[in-house]
Formats: sequence, structure tokens, C-alpha cells
Amino acid sequence: MLRLNKLTKTYKTGDQALKAIDLEIPEGQVMALIGPSGAGKSTMIRCINRLVEPTEGEVWLAGTELTHLGASALRQARREMGMIFQEYALVERLTVMENVLSGRLGYVGFWRSFLRRYPQSDVDEAFRLLDRVGLLHMADKRADELSGGQRQRVGIARALIQNPKLLLVDEPTASLDPKTSRQIMRLICELCRERGLAAIINIHDVALAQMFVQRVVGLRFGAIEFDGAPDNLTPDVLTTIYGEEDWEATIEKVEGEEDIEAAE
Repeated sequence: MLRLNKLTKTYKTGDQALKAIDLEIPEGQVMALIGPSGAGKSTMIRCINRLVEPTEGEVWLAGTELTHLGASALRQARREMGMIFQEYALVERLTVMENVLSGRLGYVGFWRSFLRRYPQSDVDEAFRLLDRVGLLHMADKRADELSGGQRQRVGIARALIQNPKLLLVDEPTASLDPKTSRQIMRLICELCRERGLAAIINIHDVALAQMFVQRVVGLRFGAIEFDGAPDNLTPDVLTTIYGEEDWEATIEKVEGEEDIEAAE
């Protein structure tokens, strides 16, 4: 469904953020992207939807090659890629409902969006999504009145109202407390299963990644160091990705959290 072919990003300084990345993600698979800061995780996500322009290589989404599309064709292709941001990227003065409906901008155009003239079908879908993410009762609240976890739920609903084929999720739990982080990760993975969505989740919390996703890819210095099941993230593998640390403690934490999940 998504295929990266020798995807490379080299900055003007000569620094290589991505080094000939080859990667395939089938329909419906949720993948976590882990690695130290500066490994290229955010750059990879942004090269896929061309918020950052790749230097070389190809990005294929559902049979369409994205890296050579013109502006108009790229706008249409971006409809199929929902983006969920670390800092939420909400318009603070707008309501929750208005922020969710802004995800339809690629379909209704700027002026209809600016004048709040959305089709009734879009409004109905926004209400359904707000109900699904647990914020129906806050539809008329301004975004600046929300907590971090609530803002992230609005961002999830806004991405889903695009009706995408792929979710690109950039550090969704970085600003959240541990309990809210688990709730947000669980919600994203449940929604992907319900909708048959593929997702790439850039995440720093290795334990959260191991708890919730089907596949983990580890980056280091712009190259793939690991690609496999969460259970295969051994202390040796984590040392290769991040460097020396007491990784046994991380694995024990995951096992303990799984017991809590089962109890819930």
C-alpha cells in the first residue's frame, strides 16, 4: 500500500537525514518508528507527504508515485494521508467542531471552509467522529480550552475526516502523561483496525510501541537498523539502535504494562 524506494534526504549542509530507505507497509498495518533524536523519524514522515522534499528516491501510495507530482495532483494525493501532529496544530480560537471540519479543506476548498459552509454529510461525519473519540460533548468548546489529551483526540478526528488510506502520526504522546499516552495510542490503533488503515507512528516511548503496534522499525543515523515484531526488540537490538543502557528494565516495564492492560 505504501512503498518507499531508496528514499533519501540530504540537506544543504551535506547532512544525510535519510539514507536510501527501502520500506513497504501493507494495508491495515500499524507500524511504530523508533530511534534516537536526529535519527530521521520526523523527516521520513514529512518526506512521505512532501512537507519535506526528498532528495532522491520514490514514495508510492496505493499505486501513485508521489515524489514527482505537481502542486494540484499533490493536494489531491494528500487527501489520502491523514497527519496527526505532536503539537496538535489546532486553530486555538476555533471550536472543536470547526477544527475537525478543517480536515475537509482538501475537498471543499478554501472559501467554503473559511465561510463554514460544509456539506451536511461532512458535519454529520464530524459529529460521529467526535462521538467515537469521546468529545461529542465538547463540540462547541474552543480549542484553547482543552487539555493535551483532548487536543490530540481532536487532531485524530480531524485526520480521520479526510477518509485517508494512511495515517502519519508524529510523536502523538510526547506532551502527555503516561495514562493519557496509553489511551491515545490505544485509540489510534483501534481506529486503524476499525477502518483498515495503515499507520506510521513516530514515537520515542519504546514501551508504548511494544504494547500497541504490530511492527517496529528502528532508525539510526538515517538508516534502518531493525524491522520486525515488537517481541524481537531485545536488549541487544535496542543497544544497536540507541546505544548502551539497561534495556532489561524497559522490557520488564512492557511486561508489567501488559498485565495492567489485561486487567483493564
